[in-house]
Amino acid sequence: MMHTPRKRFGQNFLHDQAIIYNIISSIQVKPDEHWVEIGPGQGALTEPLLKQGLQLDIVELDRDLVMLLKEKYKDFNNLNIHSADALTFDFSALIKVDEKLRIIGNLPYNISTPLMFHLLKSSYCIKDMHFMLQKEVVNRICAAPGSKKYGRLSVMMQYYCSTELLFDVPPESFDPAPKVMSAIVRLAPHQKPPVEINDMVKFNEVVTQAFSQRRKTLRNSLKKLIDEDAIVALNIDPSLRAEALSLNEFAKLSNQIQEIS
Repeated sequence: MMHTPRKRFGQNFLHDQAIIYNIISSIQVKPDEHWVEIGPGQGALTEPLLKQGLQLDIVELDRDLVMLLKEKYKDFNNLNIHSADALTFDFSALIKVDEKLRIIGNLPYNISTPLMFHLLKSSYCIKDMHFMLQKEVVNRICAAPGSKKYGRLSVMMQYYCSTELLFDVPPESFDPAPKVMSAIVRLAPHQKPPVEINDMVKFNEVVTQAFSQRRKTLRNSLKKLIDEDAIVALNIDPSLRAEALSLNEFAKLSNQIQEIS
């Protein structure tokens, strides 16, 4: 049973056996673990995962693929298939007592960022996540302060997780081949937040505002939220641009703005 990739679902099916082997080797699977695969496609990673003997839940939106996967893996009793939209799926409902989920997925480029933020709502019950993403997105997630790639996505993801680019995946590894390079990223939620943030809504607002016009200095980009003297009082140079600030400096700004607002 073959399935034609659907553009509206952002489907690009992985078929490169060398890449599949590299992924399985990199994620270091153990049989007693509980894994969740998002967007399994035709099962390029599903089958090698199932053969490790672990418990696997898969979440797939395309009903035709759900039918294909149910038939293809009907003899595996360590698989649960959920016909659902990962953007609204309650991943925390899958956990059993004293376990954490390990999540993997070849994410459609058009929903990758909102999906990662949705998953982070359940970060307390997630051990790690391995995603195939557009390389540009992975570079932004992992970027350090001072880099042109460093932005809101970098700051927010690094607050929640340690981030690591594992390796690149060329377009020809997929059918159909995307027009961009892909990469595998490892995201491991912090057991303890790396910085103290008093109000996450305010933190998100400050980071978003600071990067909304990247070329503006802090004294200008944040002038509606905090004055220049208050920025100086935090030992932060108001003539800097957002891309120069560390996660800790954004936390200090956010906490101060929350305190005075």
